[in-house]
Amino acid sequence: MNESPAGRRVPIGVRDRRDPVARALAGAVLALSLSRGMFFAVSALYFTRSVGLTPATVGVGLTIAGAAGVVASYVGGRLSDRFGADRVQLWALAANGASLLAYAAARDVIAFVLIAAGVSGSRGLYSTAQMTMLARWYTGPERVTVRAQLRAIMNVAIGLGTTLAAVALVADTATAYRLTIVLVGALTALGALPLLGLRHRVRDLAVRMAPGPASEPAPPRRRSALRDRTYLGATALTSLLALQFGLTSVGIPLWVADHTRAPTIVVSVLLILNTVYVALFQVRASHGTDDIAVAGRVVRRGGLLLLIACLAFAVAAYAGPTAATAILVAGSLAAAAAETLGEAGSWGLAFELADPDRAGEYQGISQMGYAAAQMLAPAAVTLTALDHGTPGWLALGALFALTGAATAALARHTAILRRSLPTGPAQALARDLR
Repeated sequence: MNESPAGRRVPIGVRDRRDPVARALAGAVLALSLSRGMFFAVSALYFTRSVGLTPATVGVGLTIAGAAGVVASYVGGRLSDRFGADRVQLWALAANGASLLAYAAARDVIAFVLIAAGVSGSRGLYSTAQMTMLARWYTGPERVTVRAQLRAIMNVAIGLGTTLAAVALVADTATAYRLTIVLVGALTALGALPLLGLRHRVRDLAVRMAPGPASEPAPPRRRSALRDRTYLGATALTSLLALQFGLTSVGIPLWVADHTRAPTIVVSVLLILNTVYVALFQVRASHGTDDIAVAGRVVRRGGLLLLIACLAFAVAAYAGPTAATAILVAGSLAAAAAETLGEAGSWGLAFELADPDRAGEYQGISQMGYAAAQMLAPAAVTLTALDHGTPGWLALGALFALTGAATAALARHTAILRRSLPTGPAQALARDLR
C-alpha cells in the first residue's frame, strides 16, 4: 500500500499492473518521435520552398514560438495537478497533431508564427504532463528508469523518422514536403490513441492522477513551488547544462562543415553515433539517480565530459582530414556520454527534490527551464564556439564543467540537510519553511 497524491491509500501492485502505463507512454512517444524525425528532416525546406519564408524569418518565428513553449510547460503542470496528467497528455498530443497539420495551410509569416506557437505550446504541455504522470504513478528508481526507456525509444524513433523523410527529400517538390507535413500531423495525433481510456483500463490510475493539495487552498505555512529556492536552483543549473543540445543541432554540423577539414559526411556519422549511444546507454546511465547525491555526481561527470568534448571539437580544427575525423568521433562519444548522464541526473533531481503533493507544479518548473534551454541553445553555441572558435569552445566547456560541479554541490548539501531532518510531519514543515 502506498499513499496516493490525494492522501488516499491505494494498492500499487506489482510491475504487471504498471506495464499498461509504460506501454501507453511508449506508444505515444514512438508516434510523436517518428513524426518529429520526419519534421526535422523536411521542415526547413518546407518553410522556405513551399511557404516562401526566408531562413531568417523561420529562425525568428521559431524563437518566438519557443517562448510559448516555455510558458506552456509551467501551465501544463498546473493543469496536470488539476485535471490529471494522463488527460493533459491526451489533449496536448491531439492539439500538437492539429497544430502540425495546420502548417500545411500556412501561407504567410503571421500564420506561420501563430501555428508555430501552437506547436511549441502543445509540446510544452505534453512534456510536463508526461513527467507529472511518471512522478505520480511510479516511485523511486522506477521513475528515472521508465523515463530513460522512453528517451531511448525517442532517439531510435527520431532516427527512423528522419530516414522515412528521405522519400520527400529525394522527390524535392513542394507537394512532397506538404504531404510529409500532413503525415507528420496525422502521426502525432495518432500518438494519443494509446492514452485513450487508460484510466479505465488501469486500476488506481484515476486515483493516482487525482488532484492533490496543489488544487486546494494552500495551508498557511506552505510556499509555492516558485519560492522553493532549492528546486529553482537545481532547475537553473540543469537547464544551463541542457544548452548542450545546441551542440548536436547546430554546433557540430556547422563546425565540421565550416571549420574542419573532415569530410562533410562525418556530420551524419556523428549524429548516428549519438543516436545509437543514447539508445544503448541511457537506461544504464539512470541507475541510482533516484538518490539526490548520486544524481548530482552524475550531472558533474556529465559536465566534465562536455568539457572534454568541447576541447576535442576545438582541436579538430587544427588537424588533417583523417585526424580531424578521429578527434571528432572521440569528442562526439564524450558528448553523447555526457548527454545520457546529464539527462539522467537532471531527471533524478527533478523527481526527488519535488513535493509529491504538487508534482505537476514542480515538474512544470523543471520543464519550463528545459524548454528555455532548448530555445536558447542554438544562439548560445553560435555566440560562443561558432563565432569565436577555440576560445568560444573553451568558454562553453568551462561553463558546462562549472555547472556540473555546482549541481553536485547543491545536491550534496540538500542530501545532507534532508538526512539531518526528523521524519514525519516535522520534516515536511521544515521543508516548506526553507
